[in-house]
Amino acid sequence: MSRTARPAVGTFIFFSVAFALAIYFTFAAVQGDFGLFRRAEIEAEARDLSRQLSEVQVQVAQMENLTKRLSDDYLDLDLLDEQARSVLGMLRSDEIVIR
Repeated sequence: MSRTARPAVGTFIFFSVAFALAIYFTFAAVQGDFGLFRRAEIEAEARDLSRQLSEVQVQVAQMENLTKRLSDDYLDLDLLDEQARSVLGMLRSDEIVIR
């Protein structure tokens, strides 16, 4: 009796399952919730948020400066005059308005 060289069905199933798992884990590593694409999105969002944070910090510093300049301890009369004119919409009699 001669034996024909046929691969065993168990070996074929094992390699098929191993290949399917490898494909699944590769896909999950690239496009899953914790994959490479999501990581790139998170890093881009972090850069954008840090840029926004620096812009807000600049605005806060400007507001703190204006608040200090209008406080009782340190009063900037030019700034006070500018703010009063802006809020009240008033002019002095010797000024001309150009629009």
